[in-house]
Amino acid sequence: MFLIDEIAEQRIREAIERGEFDNLPGKGEPVVLDDDTLVPDTLRVAYRILKNAGFVPPEVELRREIDDVEQLLAGAIGPEQRDAAERRLRYLLTRLDLARGGGGSLLMESRYHGRLSARLGRRPR
Repeated sequence: MFLIDEIAEQRIREAIERGEFDNLPGKGEPVVLDDDTLVPDTLRVAYRILKNAGFVPPEVELRREIDDVEQLLAGAIGPEQRDAAERRLRYLLTRLDLARGGGGSLLMESRYHGRLSARLGRRPR
């Protein structure tokens, strides 16, 4: 252990012995950590302010809707519903891709997903 680590640990132990951590707000409750590592540095503060105000970034809302449509597709629905859900999924993936800067990777995932679901939807002969 480094010297600075030992000093920090010693000061924490002393504070615990003095009871300085006994009446902290949220004591005994789980710590909620925000995972915003995927948010660009330039947007992180703005997203945190919006989140604290009760707003959700559009990309997150799109991702939730994409998850809902994917669950619908996995539910072995009829062919007409499947086609409608796949069209909706492609549309949502396109919107998400454009919101991220239009790299095209999500569109490729959508095409792959369509081919894969078509293949898995067929029964082996």
